[in-house]
Amino acid sequence: MPVPPDWWNEAGARRHATIAARFSPDDPPVARNRIDQTPFALDILDLSHDGRGVARRPDKDGQAGKAVFVSGALPGERVMAKQTAKSRHFDEAATVEVLVASPDRVEPRCPHFGTCGGCVLQHLAEDRQILYKQQVLLDNLQRIGHVEAKTLLPPLVDAAWGYRRKGRLSVRRVEKKDKTLVGFREADPRFVADLRECHTVIPAIGLKLEAIGALVDGLDARRDIPQIEFIAGDATVALIFRHLQPLGERDREALTGFAQAHGFAVFLQPGGIDSVQPLWPQDPPLSFALAPWNVELRFRPLDFIQVNAGLNEKMIARALELLDVQPDDRVLDLFCGLGNFTLPLARVAREVVGVEGEAGLVARARENAAHNALANAQFHAADLAQDLSGHAWMRAGFDRLLLDPPRSGADGVLKQLPLKGLKRIVYVSCHPGSLARDAGYLVNERGWTLESAGVMDMFPHTAHVESIALFSPPR
Repeated sequence: MPVPPDWWNEAGARRHATIAARFSPDDPPVARNRIDQTPFALDILDLSHDGRGVARRPDKDGQAGKAVFVSGALPGERVMAKQTAKSRHFDEAATVEVLVASPDRVEPRCPHFGTCGGCVLQHLAEDRQILYKQQVLLDNLQRIGHVEAKTLLPPLVDAAWGYRRKGRLSVRRVEKKDKTLVGFREADPRFVADLRECHTVIPAIGLKLEAIGALVDGLDARRDIPQIEFIAGDATVALIFRHLQPLGERDREALTGFAQAHGFAVFLQPGGIDSVQPLWPQDPPLSFALAPWNVELRFRPLDFIQVNAGLNEKMIARALELLDVQPDDRVLDLFCGLGNFTLPLARVAREVVGVEGEAGLVARARENAAHNALANAQFHAADLAQDLSGHAWMRAGFDRLLLDPPRSGADGVLKQLPLKGLKRIVYVSCHPGSLARDAGYLVNERGWTLESAGVMDMFPHTAHVESIALFSPPR
């Protein structure tokens, strides 16, 4: 294999990381009209946090000028690009031709790559995707948290294709094309990608997108269905049709026939999440097993579950390994959801307390504990971003703490928790920026040590970075 450019080496990565850090592609554009469409050459220096190449467009004097975020470009490449948007601090562009390719460039598997906004890294070799995500994690820890892990954990990886068991498909009737589009949003989220197939979602969905689109196209309510969600358990793949107007009997029969012909369970959602009801069959089983811990988790159609089943089991195993739970330990599991970590923890700990903000998930977690005969798992509902002083579990002593917060992180609860007495904290993160912020608080304000951190590739071929970190208490 050719020697990779210095971007992939740690020293080179740290040299270039500040380029992307100074300019956030989330800044709003100030002008999208009157953009010169003449292609121009760019040398790509870095990858931004959303997977776009970062370049500096030469100014009129030939000096490095404004930052440009370039879709479809990789570090070390020279590309011809067309500008797509302008803002005060940076420009945006799309690759139209690769003049000098990176040795890490591969041919994307998906024919819709570059149009669909679902996967932005299919053109980057899988091992290099992992290195990129590791560097995003390390850069965030250093730049935002001002911390550094003593050990970099080996990355967790699993199947890179056909892994996604939960997602939301957008639906749009396009009269000019005389068809209904079903798929993910394009890079420009105003548009729905016209997908024939998707290789990252489970094949039961990814190979039937055209059939689902044809189904919707034949419905009387085709203009009143804005989205279809899918979720898969071990035995059932469910489609949840959001509809803005009541469905007639003809449409209900068409949906039922499609479900029977293709082996789906179909649910209807006329309103909010509590309005979801099965159409066919009447009581479809929705569950998945966590075999290493002899646990089965039951869920409802719109419940949160981890999208990557194989990676989820590896993530749970690593969390338990890092926590090093002893038989007499009491463990606190915050943001516990259905009990994805809580119930495996209950197999090895004396007692586990799970806390979750959504009351419906707490109810299902309790049902799951009873279903698995785990009387040592307790669950409580609480908004973990608010004042928690009135909750009795806050005053109970625990030996280990596990957190799996949303993208916003866990700063609200960490600043309230009595950390004294805890032997270990394991933090599972879906956003490296919030992990870095919270790690900075634990290390720099509370005296804890960031022992180790590493990435988990929950979403291959995307720029999404999941990670896990272990903290040890002050000595």
